Amino acid sequence: MTVTEPKITPELVAEHGLKPDEYQRILDLIGREPTLTELGIFSAMWNEHCSYKSSKVHLRGLPTSGPHVIQGPGENAGVIDIGDGQACVFKMESHNHPSYIEPYQGAATGVGGILRDVFTMGARPIACLNALSFGAPEHPKTRHLVSGVVAGIGGYGNSFGVPTVGGSVRFHNRYDGNILVNAMAVGLAEKDKIFYAAASGVGMPIVYLGSKTGRDGIHGASMASAEFDDDSDEKRPTVQVGDPFAEKLLLEACLEIMEKGCVIAIQDMGAAGLTSSATEMGAKGDLGVTLDLDKVPCREEGMTAYEMMLSESQERMLMVLKPEKEKEAEAIFRKWGLDFAIVGETTPSKRFIVRHNGQTMADLPIKELGDSAPEYKRPFISLEKLPTIDAETVPAPASIADALEHLIATPDLCSKRWVWEQYDHIIGGNTVQRPGGDAAVVRVEEGPKGLAFATDVTPRYCEANPFEGGKQAVAECWRNLTAVGATPLAITDNLNFGNPEKPEIMGQFVGCVRGIAEACKALDFPVVSGNVSLYNETNGKAILPTPSIGGVGLIADFTKSATLAFKAEGEAILLIGETTGWLGQSIYLREIAVREEGAPPPVDLVEERENGDFVRALILDSTATAVHDLSDGGLLVALAEMAMASGIGARFEAAPDDLPAHAYWFGEDQARYVVTVPEAQVEAVLARARAASVLVSRIGVTGGKTLALAGERAMAVADLSERSEGWLPGYMAGAA
Repeated sequence: MTVTEPKITPELVAEHGLKPDEYQRILDLIGREPTLTELGIFSAMWNEHCSYKSSKVHLRGLPTSGPHVIQGPGENAGVIDIGDGQACVFKMESHNHPSYIEPYQGAATGVGGILRDVFTMGARPIACLNALSFGAPEHPKTRHLVSGVVAGIGGYGNSFGVPTVGGSVRFHNRYDGNILVNAMAVGLAEKDKIFYAAASGVGMPIVYLGSKTGRDGIHGASMASAEFDDDSDEKRPTVQVGDPFAEKLLLEACLEIMEKGCVIAIQDMGAAGLTSSATEMGAKGDLGVTLDLDKVPCREEGMTAYEMMLSESQERMLMVLKPEKEKEAEAIFRKWGLDFAIVGETTPSKRFIVRHNGQTMADLPIKELGDSAPEYKRPFISLEKLPTIDAETVPAPASIADALEHLIATPDLCSKRWVWEQYDHIIGGNTVQRPGGDAAVVRVEEGPKGLAFATDVTPRYCEANPFEGGKQAVAECWRNLTAVGATPLAITDNLNFGNPEKPEIMGQFVGCVRGIAEACKALDFPVVSGNVSLYNETNGKAILPTPSIGGVGLIADFTKSATLAFKAEGEAILLIGETTGWLGQSIYLREIAVREEGAPPPVDLVEERENGDFVRALILDSTATAVHDLSDGGLLVALAEMAMASGIGARFEAAPDDLPAHAYWFGEDQARYVVTVPEAQVEAVLARARAASVLVSRIGVTGGKTLALAGERAMAVADLSERSEGWLPGYMAGAA
């Protein structure tokens, strides 16, 4: 059957997201007009989502190596050494645009995709996390999007059988037209049995594994590299449909054939599907690839080469197999009820050749498909630094108690229990610390080791000062891992920004990346994997810059991990770190003073490290009984969270005379923790702090059922809990 392809016109090129100069680059590279299938392949490989053409020049400045790093960026996921011959494999990726268009399937397939990235490396997934950004609660679509995204994450993760152990949820009107769904997965593997994507050997069979190919997801990667406008609903066909039960079978089958020694190379079919997986395997191995699409299992009749190459149907893998293991591998996949088809082979030609119905539909240089993608040094402007807000100029609340009661029932600070109770966070039986704390903790097999995970970013800081905001995102993640007693080892990032063709947006990106790099270097916290998501804007209105940071830390003995809940009455409450009462860009300023302005708090990385190391030592020698890092909402919000987690109240000293009370209680100075210690240990802790040049002050004592501040009415812990727990369920039930 001969296929007549349409003429390549400037309009068709533009529909594929390629600019005229990029199309000319293609003509120069191949010396002729591309076929439609070839145009689609270039569109998939050269879009922002797959090629990082606007970002890679800046990403090279990130620190990616360290004593624990086995594999940094460039593979399906990062890999770190956690001792005893074990490795931790992890990555975070976005599924923003699909989740806005079709929230359930968009979020579900985001989880499915990141799980495949992990088990493609030979790791069994042990945990999922997420970072979710929604529009203003009053926006007419927000409730629907929250409901669909949370259900999609839970539906896929719960069915697949991996616990969703942590994450974050925020609301802001800048996400009204473009929500963010960042999914992170973590797995365990033997460090000498990691599998990579580079093909090797000529004439090796290329095997298609998993579910059949359909028309879902076509142009998904290209759609993720474009701004939204008012017709986003028309893009629904580009959202994939997930099947977590098929993915569970795929996981078990892949791990089994890996264990049997069948695999030379493996790559999951994620963004750009068969195109990216085949070209990346060949290019990384310095080999050519020939595909015969007649052999590809399809679930729809009459699919064209163009459709098959660009489909992003889920639960699929591509593998280069040892020829002598072919029958054994096929038997394993058939046993699990999955498709197994030899669809091509490796060649010495360094060409990417695609055949269908007896015709050659694509014949392209394989290395140049990735290596010759445009690389832009886009112009950027460094944003003007905002002035420091003088706390004296920020109005005080009617009372500190009133302000606290209001703040803990706001969308960003309220309890997110409604969200995480929809996730199975204990399946597998290894979850030591569940959602709701500073970081999740998961036991490594039978212990005694544990791994800690957290996701963090403060977008309003990143917009006000991208460099400080980037530093703060890393520092807060480092603090959250430290607060449970973990030694932070490495991060994955998910860099979500608007249109990079706008110099001010590119300035946000560059500033944040430089801040992230500085913090990672200072804290020995390298970047081992990640994802860049650009063009997150609708009708020209960009999201807040949101470089999500996912961190992993190691605890030698999980039984020594700390929690934030007060443990007993009569224990001393200590504040670690300096308090200046920084109100610029604070939640207090936004929610109580109704102002979003000023410079964010500066991040002193030396102080972060010294204070964090001091706190971790208190945890590991069992001196600290409860620990909580300070972030959004400041000191009093953190203390309320510790009380609400335990039901135990506390009495506090008055704010120092040199600070306005509201600045002391709600300022968002960095590098701070609250710890509780038995009364008998206080003097020893203060002496240790002086020796370490760490600032520590005693601020109160636990006990009773209320929070009592000098000069303020007492607040019942039960009433605070009711306020904190009530907002989100009430909102989702339809309350205004």
